[in-house]
Amino acid sequence: MPNYGRFQKGKKIFFGEVRGEKVLELGGDPMLKKQRPLRSHPLKSLKVLSPVEPSKIIAVGLNYADHAKESGKETPKEPLIWFKAPTSVLAHEEIIRVPYPDHRTDYEAELCVVIGKRAKGISESRALSHVFGLTCSQDISDRTIQFAESQWARAKSFDTFTPLGPFIRTDLDSSDLEIKLLQNGEVRQNSRTSQLIFNVPFLVSFLSQHITLLPGDIIQTGTPSNVQPIKEGDRLEVRIEGLAPLKNNVANAHRFQNLSTS
Repeated sequence: MPNYGRFQKGKKIFFGEVRGEKVLELGGDPMLKKQRPLRSHPLKSLKVLSPVEPSKIIAVGLNYADHAKESGKETPKEPLIWFKAPTSVLAHEEIIRVPYPDHRTDYEAELCVVIGKRAKGISESRALSHVFGLTCSQDISDRTIQFAESQWARAKSFDTFTPLGPFIRTDLDSSDLEIKLLQNGEVRQNSRTSQLIFNVPFLVSFLSQHITLLPGDIIQTGTPSNVQPIKEGDRLEVRIEGLAPLKNNVANAHRFQNLSTS
């Protein structure tokens, strides 16, 4: 069960392979070449960072038929895509900051594909050879802004609006995994990736016909039905079969305005 992540100990940031409650520190990025372990650390002694720092985040909308139906939209004939700002990435156990508490802001649990090898114009049959692995994610969405604008990037790109991780698993078949979203311990979304309209190999191939995919880029594959609002104090958890769960709390962004970002 190969699981990889990014970690911080003191001022040092490194990639590591997770083995139970231990992390084997690697000498470099495992997506670029096979790395030898340098030393072992207890997982609890490390800060878990986002597992990648993507050059681009590609999101896919209305990719579960039930979600398209609840949104009042027709089932797409081709993948509906947009870009999110890489600065929206948020690590496991970090806080989702809602900038406008008076707006409707929703959770969206998603299976996330991490690209491991440069992909341009590849076939569907070759697509998985360009995938490094899978992880959990969320596409947090300010609906008030989204419904007021023709482009969705701003509504979905606020800082902290792409929770990601905690780890990337490299040997998991994406075709039929249970996916759930829990809000304060209650199951809100519950589906399977077999219900995706466009599956992972198709998405990777389709996107590569138009966009060069680079190692570390991520593809959010869409969310199931029953998307609901979040609010300050919520505890959100994405559970996808075979992956470590992604957990984040929610707070209003104004509570952090006086914190230095330097």
